[in-house]
Amino acid sequence: MTRPLIVLASTSPYRRDLLARLRVPFEIHAPDVDEKALASEGPRATALRLARAKALNVAATLAHAIVIGADQTVDLEGATLGKPHTHEAALAQLHALQGRTAVFNSALAVVAPDGNVQVDCISTTVTFRTLPRSRLEAYLRADVPYDCAGSAKIESLGIALIARVASDDPTALIGLPLIRLTSMLAAVGIEVLD
Repeated sequence: MTRPLIVLASTSPYRRDLLARLRVPFEIHAPDVDEKALASEGPRATALRLARAKALNVAATLAHAIVIGADQTVDLEGATLGKPHTHEAALAQLHALQGRTAVFNSALAVVAPDGNVQVDCISTTVTFRTLPRSRLEAYLRADVPYDCAGSAKIESLGIALIARVASDDPTALIGLPLIRLTSMLAAVGIEVLD
């Protein structure tokens, strides 16, 4: 019996690299979803809605695939921090995070070929160090994290910005919670160790 096609509904190189760790063949399809937060929703709700929307958007074009969608937001005392996109916005995010604790919400959705949808969100609590502006600027020039919610790549030099991390899944902070994903895939018949 052949496995159904697995599709990652994301163009994120970080999510692609994480999914590749599971050593299951997959394709990448870019979802067509507006990623703006709604005024009425909090950071966790935004991440959950967008992960689901991305997976469903791609699944609508691939009838027999298992589609994985993901999204990440940062909750800084109720305020949502998304991807900064620019140097100035990234510097403002890092300045706001100095010496504070934020929650990174890594949402995940898996759509099965029968249309069943599993959705979950893994939270990671991150406490940031207090650093001078010159070090924040040096970090931004070195890592260019403008496509990362919260402006910090923990898998790279962003680790130097962090004082403490607490999570049930170390991959969640990078953007694709693999521990939860393996159980979601198992629920649709994909055992990664087979």
